[in-house]
Amino acid sequence: MADTIPISHLGRAAYCPRQYYYAERDGDHEPPASVADVRDLAFRYERHQTATDEELRRLPIAVTPGEYRSNLASLAERDDYDRLAAPATREAFLRGRDCHGVAHKVLEPADGTNGGAGMSGGDGANGTDGTDETNETAETDGTAGRDDAAPPTPTVVSPGDPPPQGVWEPQRVRAVAVAKALAWERERGVPRALVEYPAHGVVRTVRLTTRNRGAYRRTLWTIRSMRGVPSRIRDESKCDACDYRTTCGTKTRSLKTLLGLG
Repeated sequence: MADTIPISHLGRAAYCPRQYYYAERDGDHEPPASVADVRDLAFRYERHQTATDEELRRLPIAVTPGEYRSNLASLAERDDYDRLAAPATREAFLRGRDCHGVAHKVLEPADGTNGGAGMSGGDGANGTDGTDETNETAETDGTAGRDDAAPPTPTVVSPGDPPPQGVWEPQRVRAVAVAKALAWERERGVPRALVEYPAHGVVRTVRLTTRNRGAYRRTLWTIRSMRGVPSRIRDESKCDACDYRTTCGTKTRSLKTLLGLG
C-alpha cells in the first residue's frame, strides 16, 4: 500500500494548496492551542443546554448565550442526538486506503451493531448538507458489502464558523476522508459523515455523493502531484487569515501565475 496522507493535510490543501505547501515545507501542521478548547464543546452539548448566560460567556462560543442554547435545543431534536452527545467512540484513529487520521466521534448504529445499511438521523434545521442531496451510497473502497445493519457515522469537529448552509469545502473533504477511512477499516459502506461546529452548536451532514467524492479525489491528486510551489488561488479573501500571507508573494509565484495563466 502506498503511503497514506494525513486527513488534516487534505483539509489544508483543499483550503489552499499553496498554504499546504508552506506548512509541509516548514513542518507546521500543528493546530493552535485554542482549537482543543473549542473541540471540547462538542462533548458537552447536554451540559451546556442548561448553562447560564454567565457560564456560557466563559466558553469559546461564537454566538450569544441565548442563540447557543437555541441551537443546542434544535440539535437535541435530531434522531441521533443521544449518540452525538455521548458517542460510543471518541478520537478514533483510522487508516484507510489513501488517508489516515482521527474521527473525533464515531456514532454506532442505534441498535448497537457495528456495521450495515439504512440510516436514520434527521438533521433538523441546521443539519442539511446544502450541496448534493442525491441519495447515493458510499463507495466501499474495493471492500465487500456487508450491508446487513445500519452503518456507523464518523464526525469531524471544526473549530471554525459554519457557512449559512452546508459545509465549507475543506471540511467536506475531511468528512469524506474519515468516512472512507472508516469504510476501509470496517469493510462496509459508510454513506455519510457529520461536521460539527461546536462554537455555534451546529451540526451539518456530508453525504458521499459524486460531487463530494470528486472534491476529495481532486485534493488527493493535488497533494500527490505537487512539485514545487503551486499557483496562487484566485480567491484572495482566504489570504487574510493565512499565516503565510507575508511570504506568499511575487518572488515565489510560478511562471504560469506571472504570465496571468494561473
